[in-house]
Amino acid sequence: MEVWRRRRERLRERGPSGLSLLPWLLMGLGALSHLIGGEAPNPWIGCLGLLAVTLLYIAIVLRAFDPRVREAPLTWWLLGALVALTFGLAIGYGREWLLLFPLLGLAVGAVVRRGRLLPRIAFPLVAGVVVVTFWRDGWDSFGVVYGTFVSVMVTAAILALNETVRQLRTTREELARTAVEKERLRFSRDLHDLLGHTLSVVVVKSEAARRLAPHDLDAALAQVADIESVGRQALTEIREAVTGYREGSLAAELDRARDALSSAGIEPVVRRSGPLLEPAAEALFGWVVRESVTNAVRHSGASRCVVEISGSADRARLTVTDDGRSGGPEAAGPAHAPGSGLRGLRERLAAAGGTLESGPVPGGGFGVVAELPVEPAGSESEPGPRSEPKPGPGPRSESESGSGPGEARADRC
Repeated sequence: MEVWRRRRERLRERGPSGLSLLPWLLMGLGALSHLIGGEAPNPWIGCLGLLAVTLLYIAIVLRAFDPRVREAPLTWWLLGALVALTFGLAIGYGREWLLLFPLLGLAVGAVVRRGRLLPRIAFPLVAGVVVVTFWRDGWDSFGVVYGTFVSVMVTAAILALNETVRQLRTTREELARTAVEKERLRFSRDLHDLLGHTLSVVVVKSEAARRLAPHDLDAALAQVADIESVGRQALTEIREAVTGYREGSLAAELDRARDALSSAGIEPVVRRSGPLLEPAAEALFGWVVRESVTNAVRHSGASRCVVEISGSADRARLTVTDDGRSGGPEAAGPAHAPGSGLRGLRERLAAAGGTLESGPVPGGGFGVVAELPVEPAGSESEPGPRSEPKPGPGPRSESESGSGPGEARADRC
């Protein structure tokens, strides 16, 4: 049963072949009986003509089901020879030989399946059949005319429809493969960004715990607790990434960014102004913040990192800059060389109609600039209250927040 099922699948994928039209050669039995009965004049010419019609018909229908040769000049030459020979035999022998016209219609319909060429060939052919049929046999052979017309049109319609169905099936399979590839790419990018950021934070906090352990056990235990929290959060995010439901929160990413930067001894500064963003735009900006901060923690050796979010009613802009090792294009080096993370972010933003640029900034450091066309999710909000820091040591401005190396819990945006 499995063998038969696979065979049916292969036959369905290949579609019909020229063999399906070969049984219609039985229409030539009338002409054959006319020759055998000895009623036909010049029987040798008729026999050779019938044999030539049969061979031409077989060659044409077999070539008609091969897309590579159906439109070849040889196919059209064979079809023209079949038309001329069929008309010649019908004119010369009459009644029984008129049944070759529907056979000719099948061959024409198999080759000329669609487009403007079909009526240009079918109607003159049927008109010629009308003239020859009524001249040789009068109204008694009207069925031959009707059969020829139906043979051309129905064969062309069925084969064209079958070809369209096969193309649609192929397109559907290609779309399914493309969807699988896109899902794999999405998962690999999400996993890269999630694990890259999480592992960087774990490494930084582990180093901080190791440094603090001999002098301040409570602070070291706090760093270990943070490592546990980061690990649990990473597990949750990876599960969400696997199921494709992770949207991301920009505020949460900013909070994690402050924590990671502070643990690495980098002063975090966050400025946010402009209208509220849509969830999709916030999710994309969250990925940019995560990747940019991860790169700053791992590669920059910076002392200060600035995250600035601004925009107008129709366009939002995110800028992440640090003052690390990147004094210019020559100094950028491998530390800030664009990796798969930035390339993946660039593709994501491009798919949403945005842009992402990265490179050294004047005066030293490295910067990432992302822009997105967005519609405001709400009315404009004051930059002060959203970036107002929580009470903590040291004075801070309304639009700027930062923390030293020991402040693992920075203010929320």
